[in-house]
Amino acid sequence: MDDLLARIAQFENMAQADPDNEMAHYSLGGAYAQAGRHADAAVAYLRCTAVAPGMSKAYQLAGENFIKSGQKDKAAEALLRGYTIAAERGDLMPKNAIAELLRGIGRAPPETAAKPSPSGAVSLGLGAATAGRAGSKLERPPFRGPVGQWIFENVPKETWTAWIGQGTKVINELRLNLASEQDSATYDTHMREFLGIDDALYEKLTGHKP
Repeated sequence: MDDLLARIAQFENMAQADPDNEMAHYSLGGAYAQAGRHADAAVAYLRCTAVAPGMSKAYQLAGENFIKSGQKDKAAEALLRGYTIAAERGDLMPKNAIAELLRGIGRAPPETAAKPSPSGAVSLGLGAATAGRAGSKLERPPFRGPVGQWIFENVPKETWTAWIGQGTKVINELRLNLASEQDSATYDTHMREFLGIDDALYEKLTGHKP
């Protein structure tokens, strides 16, 4: 719990120091959610969408946390907006997840026309750099192992490039030394949060918990 409280404090400081840092708001939302502070998590994710309006995954997580905090009307508002954005951008994974959440609160997903991906890549709706399209495929896995392979198969090049920029902010603002095993693990946690690789998926891919 002390480690989680420290992470929350770090992300709060990052978000306050740089309100235009979408990664700070996104990571703060994840930390709040992990602490069971779902109303606060939803607000943090919405602040992320204010900075990066195309980040459909953040709308999904905002809606999910509004539901967990009992605020179904706010959840519906966030999810309906997120569904439209995801459909327009071709962000298939967030779109399907948002549709399921909407049905869970008795709301039908709106009818929208999705933009097809020019490359067949699946967009996660995370990187602001995707510029309204599902994106192009990475040339190779960014690193070895099952997580790198999953990123290669599921994350567009534009989203990965966006993470590189955000990852640089993580290193600088948290003063990480990637030669340190602990700091490297912190960096990896931020990467998984940004790319939507939750603990369950990580465990499925690697066979062990993060």
